[in-house]
Amino acid sequence: MNFLADENIDLQVVERLRQDGHFVLYVVEMEPGISDDEVLDLANQEAALLLTYDKDFGELVFRLRRISSGVVFIRLSGLSNTRKAEIISSAINEHVSELRGAFTVITPISIRIRKLDN
Repeated sequence: MNFLADENIDLQVVERLRQDGHFVLYVVEMEPGISDDEVLDLANQEAALLLTYDKDFGELVFRLRRISSGVVFIRLSGLSNTRKAEIISSAINEHVSELRGAFTVITPISIRIRKLDN
């Protein structure tokens, strides 16, 4: 699967997903400092799901109705980067067929997937 990792995503998470065989573009390696709108546009141009810790993307997708290929919002604060990478990798690999066209929230104890009305 194709992903665009927002610049707030830990490098360890990006590397783990790449090791899992996913194609991951990383804003830090491309255009650090771009706006949330530009990040979402880039994800759409690349037909990639957006990985982010930034809750502002929920507003862009739901309230402002910005079209999105899919967003994976990660809420794993307080965990080590290694543990975050394990949880994210496991969640994505387990639910890979459900992520496109959805807003997914990953927490330490749950995964919520809500289809978008694009």
